[in-house]
Formats: sequence, C-alpha cells, structure tokens
Amino acid sequence: MESFAAAAGTALWLGILTSISPCPLATNIAAISYTGRRVGRPLWVLAAGLLYTLGRTLTYFAVALLVVKTLVSVPGLSQFLQQRMNQILGPLLLLIGLMLLDVIPWPWTGGAGVSEKLKARVDRIGLWGAGLLGLVFAMAFCPLSAALFFGSLIPLSLRHDSAVLLPILYGIGTALPVVIVSGILAFAANRISKAFDALSRIERWMRRLTALVFIGIGLYYTLAFSLRLL
Repeated sequence: MESFAAAAGTALWLGILTSISPCPLATNIAAISYTGRRVGRPLWVLAAGLLYTLGRTLTYFAVALLVVKTLVSVPGLSQFLQQRMNQILGPLLLLIGLMLLDVIPWPWTGGAGVSEKLKARVDRIGLWGAGLLGLVFAMAFCPLSAALFFGSLIPLSLRHDSAVLLPILYGIGTALPVVIVSGILAFAANRISKAFDALSRIERWMRRLTALVFIGIGLYYTLAFSLRLL
C-alpha cells in the first residue's frame, strides 16, 4: 500500500467488493429491477444502468472529497494524521479484516428499497431518474460498504493525499458489476438470476481474500508503527 499504483488498485478493488457485497448488491438489484422494467427497450435499460452507476459514483466521490478536504484543512488534525496515520492504519485494517470474516459482528445493519414515493419521483423524471436512484442508494451505507468506504478508502486517500483520483476509482469499482448486470438484463434477461448467483459466490471468496490481506497488512503496520517491534 506504499506506492500510489498499489493504492489505486486497492481503491478499485474496494469499490468492486462494495458493489457485490450482499447489502449493496440487494439495493443494486432493487434499483436495476425497477429501472430495467422496460426489457423491450435494451438500450433504454442499459442507459438507465449507466446513469444509476454514475449517480453512485458521483455520490461516493463527493462524500470522499468533502471528508478528505475537511480533515486536511484543519491544521492540528492534518498534522496529527500525517504523524500518526501509520499507527492508526494498522489497528483499523485489523478491525475491518476481522469484521469481513464475521469474527467481530457488525455494530449496525442497513438496507434500502425502492419506496413508492421514490418510484413516483423516478417515473416523473424519466430516464434520468435512474441517476437519482444511484444518488439515494449510495447514501444508504450498509455496514460493509460503510466500513470499506470510511474505514479503508478515506484513510487511503488521506495517506496518499488523493481526494479526487482514489474516490473516483472506488466509484468506478462500485459501478463495474452493475454495468455488467445491466447489460445482461438488457440483452439476455433470462440469464440474470444466474449472474446474481455467480456474483454472490464470488463475493464470499473476494471478501475472505480481502480480509486476509487487510489482517496481514494491519499486523505489519501495528507491529512496525504502533508497537515499534519491527
């Protein structure tokens, strides 16, 4: 995680993992199922999926930019983070890794659906309403997405002083699986359930692999910077 290239890859990976994790995936399915109800118009469905992912990406980018710029603009806090980031990062990655493995239970739960009021508003807006769904659902942080976003992406952005590129890559990562599913829904709707099943199976292994990597890096940072044993 020392080089910026590694940080960029990590941000993209975190976005992909966020998108196909159970709770965010459930909101994505709900939104795509609604925006993709016009299966007789494949290009409309695909465009709706792209606008939905654009809405999510812009939301993650805006929140990350606000948080990072706010933290680094406070002189005392900025200096503290520059001096203590490595010491903070180790235990934080350990905690998130253990939560990803379900060793430590999530402290809260979350979820979102497509309410009737929101459906009506989306219908009035038309195709651009898919972007509204993306904005709304991105703000409904689930436990895993909140942990990955605030506990991993934000510290990563602070560490590399990147309030723009890393959040954008994270947003793109959250968009990739949704774009793929929208394409399947638009041009091969009969295969959509198989696609979701495959994503669910892949997510379990990706989450475990990410957890082990986080724990390994967290242990190293804790021993090297927090405890100064290495």
